[in-house]
Amino acid sequence: MSETTTRRLRKSAHLVATGPRRLRVGLLILTSLLGVCSLGPWWTADPSAILDPRVAALLPPGSSRIVVERRDGSTLAAESVRHEGDVVVAIRGGVAERLEAGEITAIRETSYWLGTDTLGRDVLARLLHGGRVSLAVGALALFVALFVGVAVGMAAGLAGRTIDGVLMRLVDALLAVPMLFLLILLAALFRPSVFTLVAVLGFSSWMGVARLVRGQVLSLKSRDFVLGARAIGAGPLRIAVIHLLPNVTTPLAQDAALRLGDLILIEAALSFLGLGVQPPLASWGGMVAQGEELVMGGWWVSLFPGACIAATVVAAALIADGLGDLARAQRHP
Repeated sequence: MSETTTRRLRKSAHLVATGPRRLRVGLLILTSLLGVCSLGPWWTADPSAILDPRVAALLPPGSSRIVVERRDGSTLAAESVRHEGDVVVAIRGGVAERLEAGEITAIRETSYWLGTDTLGRDVLARLLHGGRVSLAVGALALFVALFVGVAVGMAAGLAGRTIDGVLMRLVDALLAVPMLFLLILLAALFRPSVFTLVAVLGFSSWMGVARLVRGQVLSLKSRDFVLGARAIGAGPLRIAVIHLLPNVTTPLAQDAALRLGDLILIEAALSFLGLGVQPPLASWGGMVAQGEELVMGGWWVSLFPGACIAATVVAAALIADGLGDLARAQRHP
């Protein structure tokens, strides 16, 4: 790595640490969501565990129930439990039920900080596990879109007029198709799964990246440093990777930040329509869809995942704006 590149990286790191407030706030929000969703599921219950819907369904945030585990592997939820000799009396839904003490293996109290859904599943556990899925789908789809878009954009910008024309007409044709209809069609044609969702989102989102990279390459390929690299015998691949790609990083990072927010929203929309992540696997969009009809009696089922989606999109927008400020600060120190 050259001394000039090292100085540039150090300057960028310093500007990120001390620079635009929006960038720092956006990074803080996004990294907090990533950290909580990555580590939180280690300390939460099984998100697909159905706990006694009769007693534990649609509990509001902050509720708790006594969970009785039986030898046959089943569980019961109760508002309260008391011992009467060899019998355990469980109050379930206001009705006392008598259980033989020998049939019970454990009695514990469980708190539901964000309430439960219609099946008695812990909303907090599903929120954290669903965050893993939604963020992973968005990140992987973004990687696919960037990889394909950068490759096509570089090829179009560096190749001759014929290849450039063919690739850009392909991009224009794909951009002319309404994105939502295209996504619904692709999701309906292929069996819904996380892999399919990543592929559909990634391969339907690269066109804007390709146009951006092509425009940047066209403006850079006549610069002195590119002409000098050609003069010493550098091939197209080396010029693209070593000389052009680093100079496209800032606008590409801005686009990637905004695109991540868009992909999270699209994943949520497809899951809401039943074409995304399939049950029992949780996702933020699927949780919002589940709580659609529970706005009055179970508002918490869709409120918290909806808030997480909104926070992710806002964080991505703040990062993109902050990167724009950072680029302007680098040009005009």
